Amino acid sequence: MDVMELKNSFEAGLKACPVVAILRGITVEEIPAVCAILAENKINLLEIPLNTPNALACITKACECAAPGQLVGAGTVLSAEAVDQVQAAGGKFIISPNTNSDVIKRTKELNMLSIPGCFTATECFTAQAAGADYLKLFPAGSIGAGYIKDLKAVVKLPFMAVGGVNAENMQSFLKCCCGVGVGGALYKAGKPLDDIRRDAEALLKAIQA
Repeated sequence: MDVMELKNSFEAGLKACPVVAILRGITVEEIPAVCAILAENKINLLEIPLNTPNALACITKACECAAPGQLVGAGTVLSAEAVDQVQAAGGKFIISPNTNSDVIKRTKELNMLSIPGCFTATECFTAQAAGADYLKLFPAGSIGAGYIKDLKAVVKLPFMAVGGVNAENMQSFLKCCCGVGVGGALYKAGKPLDDIRRDAEALLKAIQA
């Protein structure tokens, strides 16, 4: 798909359920079942961080197992070379914990979506100038939604809140963000599938409430 189709698909995923599932530590073997559980709960945006063992193989497997409407990308992307690797593995979006203009520019050269991590106004404007599509406010849980509201007075790009986000505080962030990234409150290495399903259902209920 071209970049506009990709952006529309990502936006559709956020509309269905404004959650990016952060699958840090997932294994290739777990991916089919986890993708299915997330799809059942309308969670269509899947991030596999590159500090996951065999991350690129996991990305490829997730792309193969993704339900209609699900998109797979990478997190913890720290270099332009890593962007190339993710693209070759089939990933569609790049998420970072930091603002790195080289990563952002390479992501856009490859017609992928760029979601760099930002914390200060300076970082937000740097990411915006480099061509980012969204901004990831990280870490968000310890500082709260009010900080994002203040940044939005001057920053044009939509924000996603990541870090310490869960079913209890998610609604406060969604009042000022287009989506949230949820890691440990949804998935962690070794977590039983029944627990993943329970927590995915809780997130969906919190959104629908």
